[in-house]
Amino acid sequence: MTWTMDSVTDGIGMVLILFGALLCLTAAIGLLRFRDLLTRMHAATKPQVLGVLLVLLGVALSKESGLHIGMLLLVGVFQMLTIPVGAHMVGRAGFRTGQVAPSDVHLGPPADHAPSGKDADGGDATADEADGGEADGDDTDDAPSR
Repeated sequence: MTWTMDSVTDGIGMVLILFGALLCLTAAIGLLRFRDLLTRMHAATKPQVLGVLLVLLGVALSKESGLHIGMLLLVGVFQMLTIPVGAHMVGRAGFRTGQVAPSDVHLGPPADHAPSGKDADGGDATADEADGGEADGDDTDDAPSR
């Protein structure tokens, strides 16, 4: 059996379509299995986008026409633009209607906190606070003294 370029790209395309379909299937199972809004939203967006893009890439490898590949590229771009925006709107609506508890939303550390106990100057934030200074290493007060 001789391997031609068309048979190799068709084989790779079939594998990509299979993996993409499996990711879409796991997204559908996740929608059925998960209970709360945020996990369902995650299952509906993350593997779904990757699955659709893998299917589109697999189909693009099996087509030779530039028109087909251009159309598949447009579909992929619109998927990447609309699915995250839709997920954001669903999450926002769920938060505003009370279906998402504020304790379930983790925004990360505040911008003025430095990670791992270090302040912005690289010094130890706890040592600066222990001697009466501020956590940012600046021991001067901004308020005028009386």
